[in-house]
Amino acid sequence: MKSQEKTVRGVYEHPAGSGVWWVNYYAKGQRHREKVGRKGDAIKLYQTRKADALAGRKLPVLRNTKQVIVSDLIDLALKATENHKDRRNYVSKAEIVRTDLGGRAASEVTPQEIADWLESRFKTPATSNRYKAFISLCYRQGMRNEKVSGNPARLFSKRRESAGRIRYLSRDEYNRVCDAIRKQFPAHLPEFVVSVNTGMRLTEQYSATWSQVDLSRRAIDLTETKNGTARTIHLNADALAAIESLRHPGQKPADRIFARCGTKDRFDTRSWFVPCLEAAKITGYVWHCNRHTFCSWLAMAGATIKEIQELAGHKTITMSARYAHLSPDHKLSVLDRITAIATEKPNSHQPKTATRSKRAKVA
Repeated sequence: MKSQEKTVRGVYEHPAGSGVWWVNYYAKGQRHREKVGRKGDAIKLYQTRKADALAGRKLPVLRNTKQVIVSDLIDLALKATENHKDRRNYVSKAEIVRTDLGGRAASEVTPQEIADWLESRFKTPATSNRYKAFISLCYRQGMRNEKVSGNPARLFSKRRESAGRIRYLSRDEYNRVCDAIRKQFPAHLPEFVVSVNTGMRLTEQYSATWSQVDLSRRAIDLTETKNGTARTIHLNADALAAIESLRHPGQKPADRIFARCGTKDRFDTRSWFVPCLEAAKITGYVWHCNRHTFCSWLAMAGATIKEIQELAGHKTITMSARYAHLSPDHKLSVLDRITAIATEKPNSHQPKTATRSKRAKVA
């Protein structure tokens, strides 16, 4: 078999060790490459193609000879997400993938190569999985546009992510942050109060307009959400007061409730929120943690997992189950009930005890 490998030209395995064999031949000055599969089939096809070429028989019509590279697929993915709310994250991921893999022939990239690149490039499983999803999106768009025939990013598993610690504010911490905002950036206080008391995502909150607010129902009707489905945000007393404090004459229904800060592609809360967190001596906390605070407070108030899912707008109940935990103080209060029960006099058993004592005296 080894001697046959040396004598048969135009048959090669690619990628090496994959078990996928190709044929490569020239006819009338044009290069033809065809993906076959098994080595034996590739040898037979090569011999057939060479015989057809010598006899002048018609050969398969060549497709576009321009090689599709990963960068082409990235362009397709960016085009498909040009109106997406999270556009800036797609753009940033595209730059990194394009730098490292953009010049590679898209059909030649193997699943193992992508997995090795993710492993070496990103330290955390969460980041690795986000880039795996982006590469998969690129190949899906390539398949829809008939640029590639497969998606190698689907052929290996995601890295297991740690659940991690869900950071949320205690009532005391919340009051400290409010005091810090009130002193340094008072105009932004309603934004923080609404965020914590409604659990709205940042893009949901800062894209909402006055036309979506119904004060009589104490609600904000969101039409654009992360999950792509409309949902209603219910306002408690604190959130309602914060919203009402922002109303002033001359506002139009299309005006945003919260003034948008930052560039066109992002909302900026860090410029004022981070200094306030530092002043309140709050660590390990970012704006998105406001959702964790909202859901955790719901759990501590006795809300069911299903209720948390509906109020937070989670796509699956598994997301809401993460907030079934309670604060340490609340857990201790529950545990203290055991002691209370143990030290409590069993009134329900007293009549029986008295009856037994009475029978003893009679005896």
